Amino acid sequence: MSEQRYYQDVKKGDEVAPLVKEPTPRQLVMWAGAVGDYLPIHYDRDYARSRGLDGIIVHGQLVGAFLGQLMTDWVGEQGRLRRLSCSYKGMNYPGEAVTLRGKVTRKYIRGGEHFVECSLWAENPKGEKTASGTATAVLPSRVDKKRKGRTGR
Repeated sequence: MSEQRYYQDVKKGDEVAPLVKEPTPRQLVMWAGAVGDYLPIHYDRDYARSRGLDGIIVHGQLVGAFLGQLMTDWVGEQGRLRRLSCSYKGMNYPGEAVTLRGKVTRKYIRGGEHFVECSLWAENPKGEKTASGTATAVLPSRVDKKRKGRTGR
């Protein structure tokens, strides 16, 4: 479980703590079963090579899910991920690390909620960006927590 992050503790330009995932061929099969994506490039090495790939590749949507985990881990139990977008720029291969990263790009308060926007990306072991995206999250406020404590709510 990650530490709870509060709106007041975050600044524009802050980095989201990286998350490293190491997908396996088994995980790709499990993902395919969960989402119904049975394209052979994700499980058949010979087929993937016949299509000009170095081997089977990680589903782009699985990398997108990893970016979602990066954010939900970062916002903590009391934070909420409101929006996540992702576009795929390159390929990740099972057995290689996928490093998920992010950076705070904006903070604002609207309707009494404390929003943080982040740019996100995934990198392969060469440091190449294989996916990029954005996320909007709502973080709890230390000020709101203090007020609730004083009123007994």
